Amino acid sequence: MESYGADRREGEGEGEEEMVAPEGSEMRRRSAAAAAAKEVETREGNGEAAASTMMSMSVERVFEGKRVPGWREQLTLRAFVVSFVLAAMFSVIVMKLNLTTGIIPSLNVSAGLLGFFFVKTWTAALDRVGLLKKPFTRQENTVIQTCVVAAYDIAFSGGFGSYLLGMSERVANQTTEANDPQNVKDPQLGWMIGFLFVVSFLGLFALVPLRKIMIIDYKLIYPSGTATAHLINGFHTPQGAKLARKQVITLAKFFVISFAWGFFQWFYTATDSCGFQAFPTLGLKAYANNFYFDFSTIYIGVGMICPYIVNVSVLLGGIISWGIMWPLINNKKGEWFSADLPPTSLHGLQGYRVFISIALILGDGLYNFVKVLLHTVTSLVAAARKGRTSTLPVSDNGSPITTDNPVSFDDERRTELFLKDQIPQPVAYGGYVLVAVISIVTVPHIFPQLKWYYILVAYVFAPVLAFCNAYGCGLTDWSLASTYGKLAIFTIGAWAGASHGGVLAGLAACGVMMSIVSTAADLMQDFKTGYMTLASPRSMFVSQVIGTAMGCVIAPCVFWLFFKAFKDIGLSGSEYPAPYAIVYRNMAILGVDGFGSLPKHCLTLCFVFFAAAIVINLIRDLVPQKVARFIPLPMAMAIPFYIGSYFAIDMCVGSLILFVWEMVDKAKADAFGPAVASGLICGDGLWTLPQSVLSLAKVQPPICMKFLSRQINDKVDTYIATLS
Repeated sequence: MESYGADRREGEGEGEEEMVAPEGSEMRRRSAAAAAAKEVETREGNGEAAASTMMSMSVERVFEGKRVPGWREQLTLRAFVVSFVLAAMFSVIVMKLNLTTGIIPSLNVSAGLLGFFFVKTWTAALDRVGLLKKPFTRQENTVIQTCVVAAYDIAFSGGFGSYLLGMSERVANQTTEANDPQNVKDPQLGWMIGFLFVVSFLGLFALVPLRKIMIIDYKLIYPSGTATAHLINGFHTPQGAKLARKQVITLAKFFVISFAWGFFQWFYTATDSCGFQAFPTLGLKAYANNFYFDFSTIYIGVGMICPYIVNVSVLLGGIISWGIMWPLINNKKGEWFSADLPPTSLHGLQGYRVFISIALILGDGLYNFVKVLLHTVTSLVAAARKGRTSTLPVSDNGSPITTDNPVSFDDERRTELFLKDQIPQPVAYGGYVLVAVISIVTVPHIFPQLKWYYILVAYVFAPVLAFCNAYGCGLTDWSLASTYGKLAIFTIGAWAGASHGGVLAGLAACGVMMSIVSTAADLMQDFKTGYMTLASPRSMFVSQVIGTAMGCVIAPCVFWLFFKAFKDIGLSGSEYPAPYAIVYRNMAILGVDGFGSLPKHCLTLCFVFFAAAIVINLIRDLVPQKVARFIPLPMAMAIPFYIGSYFAIDMCVGSLILFVWEMVDKAKADAFGPAVASGLICGDGLWTLPQSVLSLAKVQPPICMKFLSRQINDKVDTYIATLS
């Protein structure tokens, strides 16, 4: 699941444009940064005087007369009630995106807007009847934001569209290797919740002792956390609150439109090949090669949030694969592969689709992993050579010290409060050891193939990898969680071996590693947001813990609803193909069995595309930025290689809408574009909930809207005439 937006979550941090990488994780945060930055820009550009002054001068002087609540006061019941509602809503949306294409845009802006709106509405109602006891503060807003993002992140990092679903018999049956019982484990609600609870909290403890070093000593940027903080600070000025209310109204309008459109479309989808999602908008021949516009408001919204280069890269990948390569390879049927193979066989055309996309993903991931690692090491060495005294506004014990560099009022105020509520070191170290021991004991009972010593080795190296990921994320906004997960797939899978359930062991190890490094980077992002909004680190940590616990229950329940309601989840060509499930499983098979099972010339093509991904990234980094922004992103190009280009056309339509809007009125497009996109995404995403209930209740759509060629239509008419 790659996330393309302000945070490329599973997109492996490809590119400087915020990619919501298709494994959800590498693109999501960067879209948040982009969208939030747009809103700050807009407030300044529209003459929002107070907001503009706040951003251009001193933020904390705007709030200087306001009391900062204690950390316990920031953790309110209303905050967690709102967080739970929003977490459930966004988990449904993320799950649908996971199971369709794996492209997950940033929903941080939506979470911030809706959290602000819900609590403001609540407090306004209480104020009218004289029952309001606590005002709604930016610290409480930060707690909501942190809790919601931590909860719906589990819908991504839980692997429901990748490694976890890749364990299932449904996905395993699409391969001819390693589909024996010891390499298969079907989803069950109980073990999924248990597994997430024992692996999702470790990352919260891994880097807590380093929060001062990351945020204050090294002054890491954490672009997404910084942008979110500016957004929240802006909300709590009078002008910012006024703009936020307008944005929420816009979001609500397009939410209703999108939800109603999803409901309307449902009536025409009696079978998989019916309805607007099977509309041959570019002709029947193009439709047969997965080129068509399917009227999906959710991916129109995704296209409005993702950077233009992401959408164009996805479309380019679809043209190269489904427009050129697959038709040419299919002409070699009977020569390169047997003509008798079923369409889903990995020894036939499907094998080229899957493994070439894997080659692109691995090439892009390896390049960015090495790049961020080198950047991290270089920065650490430079910081060590300079010495810490020139960057520290406080000493190690928290008391002020004198430095040569002047300290701004904002930095002084933020540092004072950031160091006020210390998280005790024994809590961090003891928590890590305790959770690790529980996990080492428990996980082998869930996955007997994943031996306790595999997990122990992973947990020994995990803090180092988590630090590298969090530090690199602070510098570049790229979370490489999926890259570390893939590393675990290959190393643990090969260690276990094919005869000892190496495929399942590799997939389970991927989940363990991804959870740690992803959560650690998220926590540091939230600490940065809390630092800039004067939210206590303790309240941030508690909010992360509660949000993670919510996600460990909500996300599996949402997935279970999807899994039971839609019987074709994970099957190629279905409404919910979950492309990364088959990709991750085949990575595990490669790690265990090697390349012997690939079709003819497939390995050669894989090497070509692996090298091409590295070369393209290298060129992007070497040429000037004004040229680099036109060079496609290999990770984005890889997404349609397996599932087709239909969603790419939807996303490009979203880009076109935003582009025209910016040409007509850039200020309004910047201010309300993220709200329109969020409304489209939320409306279509939430329609899936009643659709699932109708499916479970055996209520079927009454009409099939289908499109036939003239010749086939004549035959159908003739056949119907004979029946009458």
